[in-house]
Amino acid sequence: MKQTFTRILMLTVLSISVASPQNQKETQTQSENYENGNGFENNQNRLPQLLRDVKILLSDALIADVMDDTLEAVYTLNRIFDLLTEADQYGDKNDEDQEEFDRFEASMIELYTHRFTVLDKADAAITAEQLRMDMTFYTEPLEVEMGASQFTVVDDRDGHIPLVRNKKVDQFIQYFQTKGRKQFEIWLDRLDKYGPMINQILSECNLPPELLYLAMIESGLNPKAYSKAAANGMWQFIYTTGKLYGLERNWYVDERRDVEKSTRAACAYLTDLYNEFDNWYLAMAAYNSGEGRIRRATRLHQTSDFWQLHSLPRETRNYIPYYLAATIIAVKPADYGFFIKEKKQSQLDFDIVTIEKSADLTVLARSAETSFKTLQSLNPELRQSATPTKT
Repeated sequence: MKQTFTRILMLTVLSISVASPQNQKETQTQSENYENGNGFENNQNRLPQLLRDVKILLSDALIADVMDDTLEAVYTLNRIFDLLTEADQYGDKNDEDQEEFDRFEASMIELYTHRFTVLDKADAAITAEQLRMDMTFYTEPLEVEMGASQFTVVDDRDGHIPLVRNKKVDQFIQYFQTKGRKQFEIWLDRLDKYGPMINQILSECNLPPELLYLAMIESGLNPKAYSKAAANGMWQFIYTTGKLYGLERNWYVDERRDVEKSTRAACAYLTDLYNEFDNWYLAMAAYNSGEGRIRRATRLHQTSDFWQLHSLPRETRNYIPYYLAATIIAVKPADYGFFIKEKKQSQLDFDIVTIEKSADLTVLARSAETSFKTLQSLNPELRQSATPTKT
């Protein structure tokens, strides 16, 4: 039965992806060009070819999932995400191409978050962003009356982000305690691994320590998280903003996935936002939706009170309550029924070594007396199984 289902699944996916054996041959040739870094200098539209490639990869991932091959499924999915993040480099797109790309990306995220079973056994990307989308829908029917009497202050110290509760925040807290509990426990577990490094950088940049939890809601503290908006990494930078704040992306690396570099870039960006709005809620809302949208909303409503900016998009209106709920729980998890019995992920511990030229990670792992997987996990910015030609 499993073999029959696999065959039907493969034919179904490939029927959407490939019209003929000739297309398969062309796809293989083009994929080799991607791997070799060839052909990226011209403006020819290669989006149709990319879509054919990722659809074939998706069929492979679905088959691996049915066969319970976790490593193959996760590897193939990561390859798909790598290709999707390169879409803006593939030349000018016409409207038809863009519509087809948007349809595939929406289907891909739906399959990723609701179909694949092997992801429960691996570190899944997208989860934080997708969970926020789910909760935005879940909580939207609630209308919160604004006003000072509606808020309970949890913490409001100098040098910290004010933590308050209202009906909206409480509904997110309840969600994390019930439907979203399993995912939130994973996020808390990752705090042990990445929290110390992020906290140190926040301190060096004179920023509130609560900003650590912004990375939690953006990516689930997953360095390889990818969103439907083509944002990447723990701090979910899109390519243009990442480049503006010094994060490089090329065939070898995507520094949006580098925990230290992306955290420093996020600190610089958040500092700029706070300097403009002089309010952490507005700065974080701008991080979510863009500075222009927050400027327009504050002008329209003639206030800098986030809770009065009713014209903001639904996701942004929910973003700050979502952040507050996650932060309030993460600061004192036991108070909200989250008990971590033991640390599953140890704090990052590594040495920095400068590599003068490109080197295979397998060789480097052997020289460092560690595993290939460990070396990869310590260098999530690497997109290939080798270091860059220049460092």
